[in-house]
Amino acid sequence: MNNHYVSNVTDLTNPEKNVIYNMTHEEAVNIVKAGDVNAVRTIDGQFSLVSVEGKTIRMARSIGRPIRYFIAKRPGGPELVIAERIDVIYNYLKKEGLDHQFHPSYTRMAPAHYITKIELLGCPDPNPVYERFFDPERNRFSGYDPESIGEKYIRTLYNEIKKWLKFRAKSGPVGVTFSAGIDSGSVFLLTYHALRELGESPSRLKAFTLSIDGDGADLLQARKFLEAVNLGLFLEPVEVDYSSLDWKKAVKVVEDYKALDIQSATMNLALLQGIRSCYPDWKYLIDGDGGDENLKDYPIEENPELTIKSVLNNLMLYHEGWGVESIKHSLTYSGGLSRGYMRTFATGDLMGFEGFSPYTLPNVIEISEGIPYIDMTNWDHEKLYELKGKVVSAGVKAITGIEMPVFQKRRFQHGAASDRNFNKHFPEKEIAYRKEFLSSYE
Repeated sequence: MNNHYVSNVTDLTNPEKNVIYNMTHEEAVNIVKAGDVNAVRTIDGQFSLVSVEGKTIRMARSIGRPIRYFIAKRPGGPELVIAERIDVIYNYLKKEGLDHQFHPSYTRMAPAHYITKIELLGCPDPNPVYERFFDPERNRFSGYDPESIGEKYIRTLYNEIKKWLKFRAKSGPVGVTFSAGIDSGSVFLLTYHALRELGESPSRLKAFTLSIDGDGADLLQARKFLEAVNLGLFLEPVEVDYSSLDWKKAVKVVEDYKALDIQSATMNLALLQGIRSCYPDWKYLIDGDGGDENLKDYPIEENPELTIKSVLNNLMLYHEGWGVESIKHSLTYSGGLSRGYMRTFATGDLMGFEGFSPYTLPNVIEISEGIPYIDMTNWDHEKLYELKGKVVSAGVKAITGIEMPVFQKRRFQHGAASDRNFNKHFPEKEIAYRKEFLSSYE
């Protein structure tokens, strides 16, 4: 028996954070254990799931539930440590006297929309094997009518919001992190409409808008948006001092160094801290994260690696990056929003909120990937950028009857503070964020 080679799995994730509507957690884990990708796609909700069968471990996650893993070596065999965060893995290894084996670059992030299979066979253990369980058909909708496409897209989003209100956020207040852009604006109006349709009081709802030192364009935009739809009473400005911004803390919370994600996380952290200081018991937040990725609404010109052809010809490029089989795929991180969602998940989790991003759900993404972008834009950047406002506003009108205001796109981090304060606080180069990230493990 002393020569028997063993493998161990330590799962430090919290299944209670999963939101699964159509089966129990145990049933979902058994589906993942069977390795049937078609069956995994039937799991309805947002989840990270871990199954163990002998030396075979399978993990599956949606965008909204990031997970990481690390293989440690013990005298009797390998140990797979799974957690939501790098520092949780590191602290466990320190407790076990195994931290000398650790470096953050040795951890891995399971990619969204795949079954990640690991065989703990020995030294060295083989690379993980990825099998896609979510594979939406691109360009499947016929016709180029933003109204009909918008109705399909937003109705699916609306149904997800209703399910969440009915089965998860069943009581207590609900906050929308609200910049009054297309994504948070649509989520606010749909949540308002859903509460009324479900017979709930709309007074459960608040729109929280961040303002740094009384500056930032978002607060003015939020007032214009809500006044235009006669819902101004739902606005609650969250005004914080410039001194509350802390990008170094955001790096540690998000455990990443991508400048745009850290900037967004810094502002989100300030907003959530402001909400928490006023409302110690607030639990549920809903946001529009994922809306830009779904309708491919990022300025292509700002990224030298991208062209409009790469954006429109690659399945879920903004959600998953270049893909797990690509030479550009990071070993340490997943790609796209699958990686970047930590800016939303980790900040909310730290502050004790349960967040929900309905645009990130597979049912919603499936509709957005079916839009015939090439036919509707003829490879024109400006037509692509205009498409989102047309599709979403048409869909909101079809579902709620409300004419949704549409403003020019602006990133969340740029709308909460003045340009002067923004440029004063954040480093210009990514190397500063990288150094701060690594400093936690030196």
